[in-house]
Amino acid sequence: MPAYLRYAVTVFFLFSLLSFDCAGEDVVGSDELDSFQLVVTAVGSAADAGVQAALLKGMLLGLEGRRSVRAPEGWSTLSNTLACSTSATVRQHALALSQIFGDTVAVASALECVQDSSIAAAQRCSTLSLLLEQQNQEASQLLKVLIDEPALTMIAIRGYAVVRNDEAPAILISRYPELNSQQQRAVVETLASRKSYAEALLKALQTNQIQPSAVPVQVARSLKNLLGKKFINVYGELPVVGAEREHLIKKYKKLCKPSAVAAADASRGRAVFQKTCAACHVLYGEGGNVGPELTGANRANLDYILLNSVYPSLDVPYAYRTVSVLTVDGRVVNGVLAEEDDTKIVLRTPEQPRVVIAKDDIDFRKISRQSMMPDGQLDAMKPQEVIDLVKYLRTTEQVELP
Repeated sequence: MPAYLRYAVTVFFLFSLLSFDCAGEDVVGSDELDSFQLVVTAVGSAADAGVQAALLKGMLLGLEGRRSVRAPEGWSTLSNTLACSTSATVRQHALALSQIFGDTVAVASALECVQDSSIAAAQRCSTLSLLLEQQNQEASQLLKVLIDEPALTMIAIRGYAVVRNDEAPAILISRYPELNSQQQRAVVETLASRKSYAEALLKALQTNQIQPSAVPVQVARSLKNLLGKKFINVYGELPVVGAEREHLIKKYKKLCKPSAVAAADASRGRAVFQKTCAACHVLYGEGGNVGPELTGANRANLDYILLNSVYPSLDVPYAYRTVSVLTVDGRVVNGVLAEEDDTKIVLRTPEQPRVVIAKDDIDFRKISRQSMMPDGQLDAMKPQEVIDLVKYLRTTEQVELP
């Protein structure tokens, strides 16, 4: 089948999956079951493994964020057939669907896959991710072993946020000194995801096991909401920039005078951008999609750059406002709304480009006028880093890293 036709078939079935309402977890409407049945029939009839993989991927996308879904008629027989496919992608997609359909054999196979170091790391990570999305407690118990495997360390750290595990704080804090800076940040972010974890993080801050400087401002906001005054007593007051923004803009405008920017290094500025901005902003095709893309922004204007850096919450477009979610099991997620349908929401966060939350799992949800970008970003930089960053932001084409 031509690629364009394969794509059209996938879109059709994906659309059919997403266009029906779901009454809630463990309940599937008859229309939705009919749409699943169409896909199962189409997969069983397809001779091309590429077509089968595309259709199965469509089903997976349509079921994203769902648990305990009743399998369509004929799935058990089809899945046995697909397990013998010559296509690894078909086999993986079929196994993933069987997990969502509650197949205990498929779940056991997935747990074995995660623990098998001979299997490719990418496959183990995707399998572990789905197990955790399904709130599998056995997978959560494996994280304390998987965290020591370099290829799985990050997903293991973040996995503790997805499934509550009372051992998580002790494990993460004990591993913290051995981890690199990116992994340490993931530990801090994970410990800020649940109140019980946050209490342990607070003790680690009090005993200097983790330094307050390791807690990003946007994470500190969440911790303040979870723990209140006792967090501020340890961390210190969060920056309040609004009343001082004119003073700060004048300060940085003086620092970034034309002669200083002319002598700055745009390559070093790109390195600063990658460290502090790229998790949320795209520039020259690189970066995250949490905040607005900067490639076409008014970057030549120093006042524009400084205003949006010093006080990013001054005027936040609705699409980029912070969405805060508290789940029924106590997980806190802050991000920008990327997608929403009848069964789930998808948030983009500085840490993860795609966090799927089933609507049945949401206890509380609110939209803030505040930007995900924290105030005081420039204050955390050295003066030369600020100047180099401004030089880079005002470039008209990409520069090499130093």
